[in-house]
Amino acid sequence: MAQHNELGKQGEQMAIDYLIKKNYTIRDKNWRYLKAEVDIIAQKENTIVAVEVKTRSSDYFGDPQNFITKKKIKLLVMAMNEYVVSKDLDVEVRFDIIAILQNKKAFKIEHLEDAFLYF
Repeated sequence: MAQHNELGKQGEQMAIDYLIKKNYTIRDKNWRYLKAEVDIIAQKENTIVAVEVKTRSSDYFGDPQNFITKKKIKLLVMAMNEYVVSKDLDVEVRFDIIAILQNKKAFKIEHLEDAFLYF
């Protein structure tokens, strides 16, 4: 497996561990609908949270969260609509980003709640 794929999987596991420590329940990982994939679907109280995880080994080209495109946002919104409808859920939905940056051997985690409001 390519090194960037391994870093991505490691980042997703770090994000899951982070969310669990923050009292989120993990409902699904890598949930797919058509061309969309939601990295993590978590729940806290009556809110379902779609979490896009971006992990980078350097900020040379910018912060990890800056790599989310409008097309990706559109796909995530479509997928989460299907998730909520198919599971017959009556909940609020929120879209978060967890940006993970590796600096040498340490990792910095930044959790951006309601992240798509800024795009």
